Amino acid sequence: MARINLLPWREEQREIRRRRFLGVLVAVLMGAAGTVAVANQIISGAVERQVARNDYIGKQIATVDERIKQISDLKERRQQLVERMRIIQDLQGNRSINGRVFDQLTRTLPDGVYFTEVKMAGKVLSITGAAESNHRVSDLMRNLDASDWFDAPSLTEVKASAVGRVDQASVFQLTVRQVQPASPEAGE
Repeated sequence: MARINLLPWREEQREIRRRRFLGVLVAVLMGAAGTVAVANQIISGAVERQVARNDYIGKQIATVDERIKQISDLKERRQQLVERMRIIQDLQGNRSINGRVFDQLTRTLPDGVYFTEVKMAGKVLSITGAAESNHRVSDLMRNLDASDWFDAPSLTEVKASAVGRVDQASVFQLTVRQVQPASPEAGE
C-alpha cells in the first residue's frame, strides 16, 4: 500500500486559512477604524453645528435683552413725559384759577386786616395775618365763607399782640379750602 502524507497539505490549508483570517481581521479592523473615524467626523460636525447654533442663539438673546432694556427705558421715559404733560396741563388749567384765588383773597379782605403769609397745600390755604380787632377777623371769616371760591374757613389761632403802628392787634391763623365754582365768571 502506498503511503500518502496528508500533513503538508493540511499545513498549507491551515496557513491559507490563517492568512485569510488575518486578512479579514485586518480588513474588519480597518473598516471599524474607518467607521469610527467617519462617525467621529459626523459627530464632531454635528457638535460644531450645535455650538454654532448655541452661539447664534446666545447672540440673539443678548440682542433681544438689549432691546427689552431699551423698551423698558423708553416706557419709563414715556411715563415721565406723560407725567410732565399731565403736570403742565394741570398748571395750564389752573393758571387762571390761581389768579382768581388771589383776586378773591383781596376781595374778601376787610379794612384793617392784612395777610403776612399765605400758603397753599393742595386745595387748602393756610393764612396768617393781623387785624385791628377780633371783629375784623370775624368779618374776614364771613367774607371767605360767602365767597364762591372758598369753603369751610376754620380759625386756628387768634392772639392779641402789639404790632408796630397799631397799638393793639389780633394775630390770627386760619385755614380755608379752595373750591372752583360751577362757572368761573360766578366769582366776579
